[in-house]
Amino acid sequence: MTSRTHPTSLRTAAAAAVAVATAAAGLAVLPATASAATDNVTVQYRTSATGATADQTEPWFEIRNTGDGTVRLSAVKVRYYFKADSSGTSYRFACSWAVKGCSNITGTFRTLTDPTATADRYLEIGFTSGAGSLAPGADTGDMQLRFYRSDWQRLQQSDDYSFGPSQTTYADWPKVTAQLSGATVWGTAPEGNEPTDPPTDPPTDPPVGGLVLFDDFNYTGSSDPRISANGWNVRSDSGGPGVPGATWAPENVTFTASGGNSVMNLRTQTAGTAASTRQTEVLSKATKFKNGTYAARVKFSDAPVSGPDGDRVVQTFFTINDLKAPMADDYSEYDFEYLPNGGWGEPSSILYTTSWETYNPDPWQAINQHSQVRQSWGGWHDLVLTIDNSAITYYIDGQLFGTHDAAYLPERPMSINFNQWLIDLAGQTSTTPRSYDEQVDYVLHVKDQVLTPAQVDATVSSYRTAGTTFEDTVPNP
Repeated sequence: MTSRTHPTSLRTAAAAAVAVATAAAGLAVLPATASAATDNVTVQYRTSATGATADQTEPWFEIRNTGDGTVRLSAVKVRYYFKADSSGTSYRFACSWAVKGCSNITGTFRTLTDPTATADRYLEIGFTSGAGSLAPGADTGDMQLRFYRSDWQRLQQSDDYSFGPSQTTYADWPKVTAQLSGATVWGTAPEGNEPTDPPTDPPTDPPVGGLVLFDDFNYTGSSDPRISANGWNVRSDSGGPGVPGATWAPENVTFTASGGNSVMNLRTQTAGTAASTRQTEVLSKATKFKNGTYAARVKFSDAPVSGPDGDRVVQTFFTINDLKAPMADDYSEYDFEYLPNGGWGEPSSILYTTSWETYNPDPWQAINQHSQVRQSWGGWHDLVLTIDNSAITYYIDGQLFGTHDAAYLPERPMSINFNQWLIDLAGQTSTTPRSYDEQVDYVLHVKDQVLTPAQVDATVSSYRTAGTTFEDTVPNP
């Protein structure tokens, strides 16, 4: 039961800035993944955006295994160094096309320890376990990557350390660096910023000895008994949110392969009537999650799988507890909500992060804090939420999306939820059947530890490398 309504008067402007990570204690070093002394990679680079200024920077890469052992790509990091247009400018990463699949490539912006005239930040390219490995002599093939200013203003790239305006075909490019299991194996960083120098960001290793929930959603279907045994409820009862009289349909929760991993698919269907509307929700049975880190990789959809578009769909990842009474001060809810066709007074695509203090359902009154960005968010996204004793922080694809105040911190433990539902039936009045999908790759919660997005990625990679599809050591309150 994610946020019930979002009065326009309560919405706040979007917060978008480059994520500068804070340290997390109790971290250990990941085991090395390339054991042979001759393990090595080289990086070739080209760009199709050659101007001194551009709408976006386009660092395209091919990574080749030049050693004599197999290289796991999730152990490889490539850094592209650049000079930010200003100290307050934030950037977004995107992948246009890649032989290995864009869903298996990550991009994270970081700051340099020692800024130079041509670099004060870098884009770090990484890989999920779904990218697989490179045999000796093999390469990744084309990776058409890009990044752009969050405000969509043209950017200056002629003063960027790693930029090569004459590199219009692939060639070795030592002005980017590559690390393999933490060791620098290619390229030269800007002076004083070798990848082996102490970084401004904390290490990306997963926490050790922490209390963790991890689920890779490796199930056969909604009736798989392991779903319930692992603490999940596939909703079938009636009630809100969404279209009054709609059904919550367990059979519409399915599992499929994508990018080498099993993913959970939530399908919502309608033919323009309450009786034909079938919504989906999966939630934890236990309300035992409070401070710490929450993360999920979610694929939002801009268009229906079939049928006419236009329904006011809400696609979510959130954590929540029950409202004991109107305006109860111990209520808590923290949402990622994507509305591909608008709703709640919005005409088109918008993504909200919302931190709730409380609300009154009738007459409607809400106390909450929002961040939002009005643009398409269709495709896979890494969603990270951290809660400590001072703030609630939301990240999307490694970048800070919003920071909310201590006034909205939780007083009681919560459940973890995913759902997809329709605000109403007014967005598309056709009686032609249509369906919408939201997919979830994994979910992670680390109790009482604040992880950076890079640490989340490393934690998930370590589980997948070990072949662990589920773990829950978070105790009931």
